Amino acid sequence: MYHTWMRYFTPRPVHHRLGLVCLGVGLQHGTLPTVGPRTLDHHVAVVISAGGGWFRGPDGRRATVTAPALIWLTPGVPHHYGPDPACGWDESFVDFTGPATLTYTELGYIEPDRALVPLSDAGGARAVVGRIARAARRGNPLLEVETAAAVHELLVALRRAPADTSAGGDPVLPALARDAFRPLSVAEHAARHGMSPAELRTAVRRGAGCSPKDYLLGIRLGRAKELLAPTELPVAAVARRVGYEDPAYFSRLFTRRVGIAPIRFRDQQGRAVPGGWSNRIPDPEHPPTITT
Repeated sequence: MYHTWMRYFTPRPVHHRLGLVCLGVGLQHGTLPTVGPRTLDHHVAVVISAGGGWFRGPDGRRATVTAPALIWLTPGVPHHYGPDPACGWDESFVDFTGPATLTYTELGYIEPDRALVPLSDAGGARAVVGRIARAARRGNPLLEVETAAAVHELLVALRRAPADTSAGGDPVLPALARDAFRPLSVAEHAARHGMSPAELRTAVRRGAGCSPKDYLLGIRLGRAKELLAPTELPVAAVARRVGYEDPAYFSRLFTRRVGIAPIRFRDQQGRAVPGGWSNRIPDPEHPPTITT
């Protein structure tokens, strides 16, 4: 026995210019029929939230699927999969396409070479699929745009969900972010997490679509902007707070990556307030509460 619900859409050419479009959505559970062997011309994210089964990719090897897990189906790649006939599985899927899939692949959000991905939790992805399913009601005038926006959200949710962790059990990217302002080399960051530099590079590339150096740089520059815009801290002090002892090097780096010098950024983003500049450093982890 199995239960299935699905809807399919045909977005117009103008919707494809949004970057991503949703072509279909489905919710299924039970001892579902085997899928394939087949090859598609678009992407599908298949989220398995309960149960288990098997998956076979183009190499012909059969891999065990244990929930929670993600199966990536990518254009032109043969695949064949199905639930365990004894227990079945709970599955949700979203079909999508568009030119933004190339960028998401480059950033590591879509992994053609990693078709089967163990997840730490499928709840976030299932929630987004549920929103797509609700948007799929007949006669919804916002259908194409609403579901396209949700596909972007789904890719973000799936990016957060893989079960990859460092040897210490903490997710690699949040752990790196906590140490981003410390004067550590990539090798020292790797050692703190029980990894080799190569393993750290692979994990960060998989998690953030960039090198560890670029990931840390993005965090440092983001914090520098948060210090420059609302305070009158000297640039040298800002540089030290985000991990650079040489303010000239920090200024060159900031200018090259942001496109304008730190002082110019402050001139553009700064806001005059009664009483002058704030001398309190804003904490991004504890934003102020706005009440009416």
